[in-house]
Amino acid sequence: MPRAVNLARHPTGAVRPEDFEVVEAPRPEVPEGWFLIKNRVFSLDAGFRQWMSAGAGDNYLTGMQLNEPVQSIVLGEVVESRHPDFEVGTLVNARTAWEEMSLLDGTDLCSPLLAAEDLPLSEYMSTLGPTGMTAWLGLNHIGQPKPGDVVVVSAAGGAVGTIVGQLAKAAGCRTIGLVSSAAKAQWLTDEVGYDLAISREAHPDLAQALIEAAPEGIDIFFDNVGGSVLNTVMQHLQEGARLVLCGAISQYEAEVEPVSHTWELITKRARMEGFMFSDYTDEFPAVIEAMEKLLRAGELKTFDQCYQGIEQTPTAFCDMMSGASRGKCLVVLED
Repeated sequence: MPRAVNLARHPTGAVRPEDFEVVEAPRPEVPEGWFLIKNRVFSLDAGFRQWMSAGAGDNYLTGMQLNEPVQSIVLGEVVESRHPDFEVGTLVNARTAWEEMSLLDGTDLCSPLLAAEDLPLSEYMSTLGPTGMTAWLGLNHIGQPKPGDVVVVSAAGGAVGTIVGQLAKAAGCRTIGLVSSAAKAQWLTDEVGYDLAISREAHPDLAQALIEAAPEGIDIFFDNVGGSVLNTVMQHLQEGARLVLCGAISQYEAEVEPVSHTWELITKRARMEGFMFSDYTDEFPAVIEAMEKLLRAGELKTFDQCYQGIEQTPTAFCDMMSGASRGKCLVVLED
């Protein structure tokens, strides 16, 4: 019988594997206008954590309910269809849940996928999927990189951060990654290709580290963390800086620290803007094509950490939230 991962309790503070439960989920009947997919890859995304908490409001997504499958972006294959646009055998990306089978009607970020036969499906949940599109769209639409720009990326060792750093480097920018550990900082420069990495472990005074790393200021800040990191970076901006607000992982499991240096945006004529990759659905095909060219040319590398089997999903999600994983965190059911 198919299985799913339910939200067993609303997390308080750091999420734990016990907050989830793997359960049997009977194969659903397929009504007219719907289709059934067998999920093959789960994308694990830190942003979904905020909808797991008790009292989470309906803000972009609805708050998750207890004893219901945890919401997620997935890649699956149509195995039964009563929908004219989704034939059996079609691969699809969709926003559904941690479940081995999902019943869909073709809405909610659901789109057919034309995957290259020589690439693993996991690429389409990472560099060629929502993660890569988030990096590309945020950096290019809001960051607008130019050769010589100083680009700082928070959570630089994560899914989006590893791609943003490479794209910024390809655009001729100087790249600085912010991470938690010295080991991850070394990995960023040695493997991912950042020019410089600053770890909280080795440099607890981020403000001083930024003064030394970028004495003339920061042109682009791609933020995945929020909180105190955002507030600190805002005091080190170059005139005309662009701040790309992609995530706020520091706030998903803790008290929210308000932004406290907005005056810096005024005096530096800086721009700060948040976005969702789903704002640009019409650009998805072109972005995927551009990213695939970079990937095949060896100008872009994928860094992912794959967990095998639905039963590993709770552990994988907790590893990602704690910073134990590197790059994109995925659960592969069948690649």
